[in-house]
Amino acid sequence: MAAPTPGGLEKKLGLFDVYALATGATLSAGLFLLPGLAAGQAGPAVVLSYLLAAIPLVPAMLCTVELATAMPKAGGSYYFLERSLGPMLGTIGGFGTWLALTLKTSFALVGLGAYVALFFEPAPWVMKLLAAGFAVAFGALNALGSAKTGRFQQLLVVGLLIVLAVFLAGGLPQVEPSHFEGFLGKGSDAILATAGLVYISYVGVTKVASVAEEVADPERNLPRGVFLSLGTALAVYLLATVVMVGVLPMETLAVDMTPMASAAEVLGGRVGRLVVSIGAMLAFFSVANAGILAASRYPLAMGRDELVPPALCKLDSRGTPLRSIALTVLVIVAVVLLLDPLKIAKLASAFQLLMFALLCFAVVVMRESGLDSYDPGYRSPLYPWVPLVGMVAPFLLIFQMGWLPTLFSLGLITAGVAWYRSYGARRVERRGAIYHVFARLGEARHEALDTELRGILKEKGLRSEDPFEEVVLESLVLDLEEVSDFDRLIRQVSLLLAGKTGRDAATFEHGFTEGTKTGATPVAKGIALPHMHLDDLDQPLLVLVRVRSDFQFVAGDVFGRSELTEQVHAAFFLVSPRSDPARHLRMLAQLASRIDQQDFEDMWRSAQNEMQLREVFLRDDRYLSLRVGPGQLAASWSGLQLRDLRLPDGCLIAAIRRRSATLVPRGATRIEEGDRLLLFGEPAALAEVRATLETA
Repeated sequence: MAAPTPGGLEKKLGLFDVYALATGATLSAGLFLLPGLAAGQAGPAVVLSYLLAAIPLVPAMLCTVELATAMPKAGGSYYFLERSLGPMLGTIGGFGTWLALTLKTSFALVGLGAYVALFFEPAPWVMKLLAAGFAVAFGALNALGSAKTGRFQQLLVVGLLIVLAVFLAGGLPQVEPSHFEGFLGKGSDAILATAGLVYISYVGVTKVASVAEEVADPERNLPRGVFLSLGTALAVYLLATVVMVGVLPMETLAVDMTPMASAAEVLGGRVGRLVVSIGAMLAFFSVANAGILAASRYPLAMGRDELVPPALCKLDSRGTPLRSIALTVLVIVAVVLLLDPLKIAKLASAFQLLMFALLCFAVVVMRESGLDSYDPGYRSPLYPWVPLVGMVAPFLLIFQMGWLPTLFSLGLITAGVAWYRSYGARRVERRGAIYHVFARLGEARHEALDTELRGILKEKGLRSEDPFEEVVLESLVLDLEEVSDFDRLIRQVSLLLAGKTGRDAATFEHGFTEGTKTGATPVAKGIALPHMHLDDLDQPLLVLVRVRSDFQFVAGDVFGRSELTEQVHAAFFLVSPRSDPARHLRMLAQLASRIDQQDFEDMWRSAQNEMQLREVFLRDDRYLSLRVGPGQLAASWSGLQLRDLRLPDGCLIAAIRRRSATLVPRGATRIEEGDRLLLFGEPAALAEVRATLETA
């Protein structure tokens, strides 16, 4: 389990959690309530409207996933807009999206009433109290932490998908083709307007980005979970509307507030209606559960940035933003009891569309900012066309929705600006990545964003294709008693690199020296990290330097000042290809992460030879150290040549320590008693080697 960063949330959500949260936030009113109203506008072409509604979502989804894998932090669209376009637009996006999510959650809880009413007719005030009670219950569940919330969400979504599978399996064979006659009879305007109406059915698929900070391996799990969720939602909406149109007369469907239950009753009588009603309840519960989880992360993120009172970002003993959850639930209860969320939630659709357009613009800004530290694990394809389409398409739907939703969106924007001007502006000095775009034109630049993104790289860690272990194993090592002059150390390292690469030593010496003068050599915890880029280099190069006696040197900063560093006892020189600056930063971040670990200092200082110095940096699951001798795990290898070992694919012997020397392994190298072998490879392959030796 990945540990949280200081003040951060624990990474407890896996791939299926992401899928369940995204799917549960998507399959609800758009499936169980809206098809009747939509059919009244578009006729049988309601199926086409649901398909068209998904198209403008695709660019927004791709751009959101890119931003989430680059900046997996709590707050979703707020965080992305704040860091790309600045705090004022971030405030508008955060405030508006939080309110839209709370309205949609309120809508889901009140929407339960339509299906409850199929079995008994409670008084309206009873339904309101029931909805408020469910809001409090789901808030209490969220207060227990995202792991428990995620597990409950999985149960809800699995139950929902089982119900939907039964409905589709029974309904598709019963579809009447005659019900689709006059498919386009309502005209293209009606079909497009209906697409704008049902568009909100899909927006939940992107809301999981607000909990990206709590997702383990976000570069892998976020794209897969979101894409699988959209595929599921699209298939369900299209097939389910085909069944509803195909089994219900259009005059019945067009006025039906529970069209799916009505279709199920046609197919399976009262039992069918009961099963679908249970599915509807599971759907609305899953929306409420996921909605509270996602919405509560917006006040948390804005509190961290002091755009709302910082008390909202406080975590309790479980690492849960209890105050942010309580505020979100309080607003949901107020909306349920005092307002009509069924009407207000529809007005929020235009604002959601506007946010999607801004998120697509944010991707353009981040890509054009020139920040090497902007390093998404997933990149939206066909750049810049996908984000450009995503910036334009939402406005085509907004124009189809009428003036009232547009006015509601303008009201949210005005409220966001007013809050920022009155509260946030005097508390923050950040600028978004858009200032880095201006920097390319000679304008202002905000270095704190670059620093923050570098910190995110450190949190995310390496990618599977990054050759960190290979670079460490092939690194050059200097073990020195003292360093009297840092420039002389740079010269010594440059000569080693020149000998390894055939390049001129002066090239390396110039790169490291200039970096030290201009503040590009970070020093922390007694470690210096000189680094540089080089053209026409295939793989990164690393030189590890340990010094027995501490030393200091003069280093510059980005403002042109020079000062004496803290006491230093090691320096790690990294050279990377200029063509891949993001990988260079990930490698630096991995070195820095290892330095931060509690056992680093003792292991580094106590290492007996260069092989052990390299081992300090190897991830535990990526290497295996074996000693050859009586009673040792690899005793049976004594006397064998390396080519005879028949190691599984995905691992190799990287080095052999024999007495006081480190040998480069070759196929003909014969293993001797007393050797220590360092195996490097994939975790599964290394586990197979260990298991084979233990059973030999």
